[in-house]
Amino acid sequence: MSNFIELALDFFSNGVTHASGWQVFIFTMVVTHITIASVTIFLHRCQAHRALELHAIPSHFFRFWLWLTTGQVTKEWAAVHRKHHAKCETEEDPHSPVTRGIKKVLLEGAELYRIESKNLETISKYGHGTPDDWMERNIYTRFSWQGVALMLIIDFILFGVIGITVWAVQMLWIPITAAGIINGIGHYWGYRNYECADAATNIMPWGILIGGEELHNNHHTFGTSAKLSSKWYEFDIGWLYIRVLETVKLAKVKKVAPQPKFDAAKMVVDVETLQAVIANRYDVMAKYAKSLKKTWRTELEQLRDQAKLEKSFLKAVKKNLQREPAKLEAPQQQQLVELFNHSAALKTMHDMRLELNAIWERSSATREQLVAQLQDWCQRAEASGIKTLQEFSMRLRSYA
Repeated sequence: MSNFIELALDFFSNGVTHASGWQVFIFTMVVTHITIASVTIFLHRCQAHRALELHAIPSHFFRFWLWLTTGQVTKEWAAVHRKHHAKCETEEDPHSPVTRGIKKVLLEGAELYRIESKNLETISKYGHGTPDDWMERNIYTRFSWQGVALMLIIDFILFGVIGITVWAVQMLWIPITAAGIINGIGHYWGYRNYECADAATNIMPWGILIGGEELHNNHHTFGTSAKLSSKWYEFDIGWLYIRVLETVKLAKVKKVAPQPKFDAAKMVVDVETLQAVIANRYDVMAKYAKSLKKTWRTELEQLRDQAKLEKSFLKAVKKNLQREPAKLEAPQQQQLVELFNHSAALKTMHDMRLELNAIWERSSATREQLVAQLQDWCQRAEASGIKTLQEFSMRLRSYA
């Protein structure tokens, strides 16, 4: 009897593995990373955005793993996320920190998701095309909470009482990293490669801990791209896994962000130039923003020493100059007006940015009219006498 009690106590304390603390820690990091990979590859890039197709083997594995570790229903997750993109930063966005506040989304992101997942209109409108086989209907959706309960039993059997802590970390991992950090901080703080229509930011250039989702500005700019990194220094570990799956014929990438191509000898603005500029408009505007920064540095000494503008004003107006003009409030627009009274070069750069941006927004214009507008834009840019604008225009001509 005493031996049985000792065995029972030993099992309760150490489980069947008798794992050390470091072994338990490594196990926890591995299984939570598999969960992140499942979310970013299967739920996000495959199901919500159709950026890739998955073979039945990884697809069924991801569905089973997510059932064990999150209890998330594929149709609900995809629907809520698609609505987020469709209604981004509006009152209808299920989890925007712009409308709901960063604290609300960061701390209660999972609850916001849960509430929206019960909205039948959302599920009906945005949940199309997700799995609807026997397993989905009769196991994963019907018994969604039983999967995480099974995971609790498995963790307890493996590690004993500490397995409950392992399970708790697994259950908190997605609500904290995805629902909180990505949906919250990813629309509040970070850097932006592209001036996309919403507030999405890249939290950091190395997407490892959250599977590449850290590159959120890139994703919102190119929503259907299977690859989330765009600069040479950025790393998307989710893309690495997708490439491995593609190499062994278990995945097929359908779409990635366009990569601009150039023909240095091409100096004539034609239909091909127009099509390339529109297709790569985010790259175009990102490069224009860099040209604007160079012009700012050139003008700064004159603004500070001759125009006698205060440092606080210059600091504020520099940020306004870089922001999307349509997003500026009246006081910020007035600051720009005051700045332009002292710098004709910055006014020209600002005005021509608006004109360039309008070219791909004029849906009613014919192709010939748009080509003529782009030709005129380049001619005026090169005649402006502003070196950075002239250099940008020559680059714009070479898009192919």
